[in-house]
Amino acid sequence: MTASQSQNGSRPANGLSHSNGNGYGHRGSGALDLKVLGMNSGTAMDGIDCALVRYYQETPDAALHMELIKYDEMPVPQWIKKPVLTMLRETKTTPSKMSQLNVQLGQMFGDAAKEFCEKHDILMDTIDLIGSHGQTIWLLSMPEEGETRSAFCLGEGTVISAMTGVTTVTDFRMAEQAVGRQGAPLVALIDGLLLHHPTKWRVCQNIGGIANLCVIPPDSEGGVDAMVDWDCGPGNMFIDNAMRHFTNGEMEYDKDGEWSTKGTVCQEIVDKYLDTNKYCNHIPPKTTGRETFGDNEGQELIEQCLAAGCDKYDTLATITRITAQNIIKQYRTFFPRFGISVENIAEVYMCGGGARNPTIINYLKEQLPNTKIRALDETGIPSDAKEAVSFAQQAMEAILGRAALVPVNSDSLEPNTISGKIAPGKRWREIMESTIEFGKGYSTLPTVKEMVVEKPYTSWKAMQAYS
Repeated sequence: MTASQSQNGSRPANGLSHSNGNGYGHRGSGALDLKVLGMNSGTAMDGIDCALVRYYQETPDAALHMELIKYDEMPVPQWIKKPVLTMLRETKTTPSKMSQLNVQLGQMFGDAAKEFCEKHDILMDTIDLIGSHGQTIWLLSMPEEGETRSAFCLGEGTVISAMTGVTTVTDFRMAEQAVGRQGAPLVALIDGLLLHHPTKWRVCQNIGGIANLCVIPPDSEGGVDAMVDWDCGPGNMFIDNAMRHFTNGEMEYDKDGEWSTKGTVCQEIVDKYLDTNKYCNHIPPKTTGRETFGDNEGQELIEQCLAAGCDKYDTLATITRITAQNIIKQYRTFFPRFGISVENIAEVYMCGGGARNPTIINYLKEQLPNTKIRALDETGIPSDAKEAVSFAQQAMEAILGRAALVPVNSDSLEPNTISGKIAPGKRWREIMESTIEFGKGYSTLPTVKEMVVEKPYTSWKAMQAYS
């Protein structure tokens, strides 16, 4: 199957992968057929994304079919959210507290999985796998001299497995670092599978706590085998911190960009920050997180704005512009290094909470007048669900021992067949028997390069259409 095939319903003319609604077709013996619950809690801890996904693949060489069965966001309990955010801001703790926190976060994810299933009448024992990203505590992806590359994501997988009875896969970032990469971003496999097109250059632009991008060349120029990705820098992190600051914690984000649209940008602060920030000017590959763009750094920006005479709305406008302008800076500065012309980008697909901020979107549209700005929802997968869906797929790949797609600008291009740590559940032997049968006769399983979304998922708040 190729990306241009649309007559059989597998991929329509716009290149987005939806089926013709005929289902998965004949299920042959030995086919892969798994239900996976993907879970993710972002750097802002604003919710636990839960995505129950069904995967079907007739043979290892066939296209992977997927259907998002149910997506929802479970709340992060305040009893753990406040202590974690305080600890990350103060960067002071003890081995005892970290040990306990690992178990507590595991309990949080286990509770979220059970709450998700109870809310949506899903029987836990019908779920084959759980893929939990965990809570990122520290990501040392670009170590200085004398430091060791590492990733610290807590949320003990054995606790989740014990609470749910479901085989659980965790610690995807450390698994990537183990084969020589930075451990982030981790979504190129789903960005590429959802967005590759016969002739169009596309970008998937995520704006979560941190902003990241993935460029997907047209199939005629390498497609999923020629992707590049990296973390741009600050996403919503500074914006959310400013909202908490000015509302004494009562508001945690700038809903619909209401505050930023009321203010005037202090361009001098924006330009100085982006001209001097070490990370924003670092050549990819590069990854980052709260350790670089956390609340302490955000507070410094607030103080600079106030010292310059900005009110709260001006401050939000200025900080929001830093996020938006840095995204354009990344495009114009670094795309040419990989032979990518910004002018050739036909479409940018937006996802993450920042993609709902009209202030950011309007700036991107102004700076990219010849590029169509679209919502990732158009692929059939809600923008909010993408990362949880990604971790569902990565859990499946870990169980299969199958390497996922690797962007060409990664530090190492070594295929990774150990993409997570596995905590067996009650049906462990059954799951392993079925996955071994699927790959029977293969010494290694070929990487998935074609995915079909069985039907668009519409049971979630859609992101606004960008005219």
